[in-house]
Amino acid sequence: MTERPPAFRGIRHVAFRVKNLEECEKFYADVMGMEILYRANENLVYLTCGNDNLSLARATSDPEEGGVFDHYGFIVESRESLDAWHAYFTSIDVPVIDQPHDHADGARSFHIKDPAGNIIQPIYHPAISEQQFT
Repeated sequence: MTERPPAFRGIRHVAFRVKNLEECEKFYADVMGMEILYRANENLVYLTCGNDNLSLARATSDPEEGGVFDHYGFIVESRESLDAWHAYFTSIDVPVIDQPHDHADGARSFHIKDPAGNIIQPIYHPAISEQQFT
């Protein structure tokens, strides 16, 4: 078994699939005061309060009540730590969904499932991974 890497830096990423993307983006930006961090395309936007990351993706099916929880992300401090977590999860037979991959905004991540089937995304994100949290 591979040794467990250094601790995660916290849950700082949540993702939702929403039917009304533009309305939700406006709500989180105008009402909640979040800033647009990155617009990946017309169907995916990332927002932030400065030390977190909220992903809103346009739902391709009709979700219940207009939105559906998709996954949550645990932040890691470096790309190397992310790859070490992938090796660790693989070595202890955690269901690993995909390989570590790079994102257009400089992030790197992969996905696993917990015993209840929830999707977790270990993620290195340059905008928040290297911040000091107290």
